[in-house]
Amino acid sequence: MAKGDKINFSTPSGFPEFLPSEKRLELYLLDTIRRVFESYGFTPIETPAVERLEVLQAKGNQGDNIIYGIDPILPPNRQAEKDKSSETGSEARALKFDQTVPLAAYIARHLNELTFPFARYQMDVVFRGERAKDGRFRQFRQCDIDVVARRELSLLYDAQMPAIITEIFEAINIGDFIIRINNRKVLTGFFKSLGIAENQIKSCINVVDTLEKIGENKVKQDLEKEGISVEQAEKIIEFIKIHGLVDEVLDKLKHLANLPETEQFSLGVSELETVITGVRNLGVAENRFCIDLSIARGLDYYTGTVYETTLLGHEALGSICSGGRYEELVGVFLGEKMPGVGISIGLTRLISRLLKAGILSTLAATPAQVMVVNMQDDLMPTYLKVSQQLRQAGINVITNFDKRPLGKQFQLADKQGIQLCVIIGSEEAAAQKSSLKDLKTGEQVEVLLANLAEEVKSRLT
Repeated sequence: MAKGDKINFSTPSGFPEFLPSEKRLELYLLDTIRRVFESYGFTPIETPAVERLEVLQAKGNQGDNIIYGIDPILPPNRQAEKDKSSETGSEARALKFDQTVPLAAYIARHLNELTFPFARYQMDVVFRGERAKDGRFRQFRQCDIDVVARRELSLLYDAQMPAIITEIFEAINIGDFIIRINNRKVLTGFFKSLGIAENQIKSCINVVDTLEKIGENKVKQDLEKEGISVEQAEKIIEFIKIHGLVDEVLDKLKHLANLPETEQFSLGVSELETVITGVRNLGVAENRFCIDLSIARGLDYYTGTVYETTLLGHEALGSICSGGRYEELVGVFLGEKMPGVGISIGLTRLISRLLKAGILSTLAATPAQVMVVNMQDDLMPTYLKVSQQLRQAGINVITNFDKRPLGKQFQLADKQGIQLCVIIGSEEAAAQKSSLKDLKTGEQVEVLLANLAEEVKSRLT
């Protein structure tokens, strides 16, 4: 680059950058989610941002995701090393596009050091080369939990997931939501009962999964394009439109047990009933979950229970938390059956959508609750001592080191969302007092320094 050339320092498209008030909101949500995860015994892990490309692409792991490869860029004076540094085959590296494939590799690497069932949470940044648009990012943070077992995994782990989702979204107070539950075996078994060929079932499930986005008529058209007859398509639509209270839907499903080829269908209904019973035993309110037979989760690796969470009144936002059970995904590198169940919250996308919809608000730009203003430089030792005393009492404090007009200091505090200002001049210092100004109410009171922390706490609560 020639000297004087302008550098484009804007963020690359699809790579978000938060202001302090937005970042504080993200950290608050991460802390809330973490507390719920850990209350159920999930343990944290972190996997590298970079994995071997062969790991990310093994046995169809990549799916439709566009992977970002890692290619070293050498400085001008080291171009001779270019051929040596190029990575091909097993040495090629790439950025991870989700948390599940790295989890599989992590378990394979640490198999003998882990205890099973292995319940982990992970709140890392992932990368996808998809088209960046409103609410869609190329770099984003996912908050995932998974429980993975060797050979067998109790369905009660599936039941825990709606309880965890409920606690998280009630804690962050985003309004009414519903967790929609289904079982892929129910769908697969029903399709088999209609005489749909095994090689058509996956594509039919993918079509059904688009019902909310494209509507009933388009789903029928797309099913017919997959070779499904008009009569079969109508029966599928009629089936996935079965609605009602949870027990009503279960009863309707049980009455379909006399369909041909219903072994898998009956197994799915039985699993669904077991999960629902567990959800109830965990104390999840009835208005927080339902059975929705249109929920399929388009990803092929789901084999049983599936979930999608919808914010009521804001259905256009789509699913705000989703997941399900899988049998083969995590054991892919070990060649053994390792069933698992998990959910994922795409936190970066969720924050963006909830802020835009006015459901969440950003926090104050600073965590400071109090500003100790600078009335005169020679009193700085007093200001520093008072600031430390407040911090030791658990109060977040900014000490203003720069002397400027008092009104300007109040403006600075107010702009950052700081509620209280401590004012100490020569007379106050001599009398071991301070003035405490509440910027929200405009009230100003005189307080002994010995009582300052207690007074500040009473005004912050």
